[in-house]
Amino acid sequence: MDVPSREPTLPCARGRISAAIGGYLRNTGPLPDEQAVLRAAPLGDDLQLALYVCYELHYRGFADVDADREWDPDLLNVRAAVEQRFLEALRDGAPRHGRADEALEELLVEPVDGSGVSRFLQHEGELWQLREYAAQRSLYHLKEADPHAWVLPRLWGRAKAGMAAVEFDEFGGGRADRVHARLFAELMADLDLNTSYGHYLDAAGAEALAIVNMMSLFGLHRALRGALVGHFAAVEITSSPGSRRLAQAMRRTGAGPAAEHFYDEHVEADAVHEQVVRWEVVAGLLEEEPHLDGDVAFGVEATTYLEDRLAERLLGAWRTGESSLRIPV
Repeated sequence: MDVPSREPTLPCARGRISAAIGGYLRNTGPLPDEQAVLRAAPLGDDLQLALYVCYELHYRGFADVDADREWDPDLLNVRAAVEQRFLEALRDGAPRHGRADEALEELLVEPVDGSGVSRFLQHEGELWQLREYAAQRSLYHLKEADPHAWVLPRLWGRAKAGMAAVEFDEFGGGRADRVHARLFAELMADLDLNTSYGHYLDAAGAEALAIVNMMSLFGLHRALRGALVGHFAAVEITSSPGSRRLAQAMRRTGAGPAAEHFYDEHVEADAVHEQVVRWEVVAGLLEEEPHLDGDVAFGVEATTYLEDRLAERLLGAWRTGESSLRIPV
C-alpha cells in the first residue's frame, strides 16, 4: 500500500491566529498582527495549528495553497514571531540539566514503576485507544524522518555520516516497501484509520502538534542544529523499549499484522540507531562543536517536556473513558 501523495487541504481554524493565516493563504484576509500573536497561548491550539500550517508549506503544502507561499516574506515574519513564542515556552517549561551527557543518561534508565502511555496501552489499553494514539501520531509518522533530514547539511564528519546512516534506514534502506512512513500507513489501515497524509490534523490536539512543530523548528534553523540532534537522540534512546510495549499492545488487542510489524521493526532498528546516534552523531557533533553541548541537552529536555504533556492529555482522557481527540475517530 502506498502513502497517498496528494496534498491535504487547509485545516479548520482554532482561533484568531490560525484563522487569519488560513485566510491569508486563501487570499481572503490579512495576516494577524503582532499583538494577537503575543496574546495567544504559546502551547495552545490556536498558535500550534498556525505554526503547523506555516511549517507544512515546507513539506507537502496544501492543495488549496499556491506553492510559492512557502517563501512569502510577510508570512515568514509572522511565523518568526510565533516561533519565538514557542521557543520561549520550550525553554521555560523544559527541565534543565545543562549538559548533554546528563540529559541522555537520565533517559537510559527505565523506571520500574513507569506509568507512561506505552505501558498503559501494553497492559490495559483498548483497541479504540490504540486507534486514537495512531491518529495523533500520524501527523509525524506519515512524514517520519523528514524533519530530521534538514539537519544533514548543517553537520559534517562523524555526525553527518552517522545521521545519514540512521536516516537511510528510516527511509527504507533503498526499498520503498520498507519506508517507515509507509509501514505506519499500513498500521493505520489495520486499525481501520484513514491513511491519507494529514487527514487527522483537525482531530489531533495541540500537544501532538507541538511535538511535530518542535522537530520542524529545530530542523529548519541552523542555529538550533544542536537541539535537533538532542531531540533525535532522545527519540532513538526511548523508542526501542516503548515500541516493544506497543507491539505487545497491538498483539493483545488483535490490531493486525501490519500494526504489530511497525513496532517490531522499531524495536530492532532503534536499538541499533541509539548506539549510532549517541556515539557518532552526538559525540561527533560535540567533538567538532563543543559549545553546542547545552543545545543538545535542551533538545533532549524539550522532547521530554512535550512528550509528557501529550501523555497527560492522552491518559487524562482515557482513564475517564473519554476521547483524547478533538474529533473522535
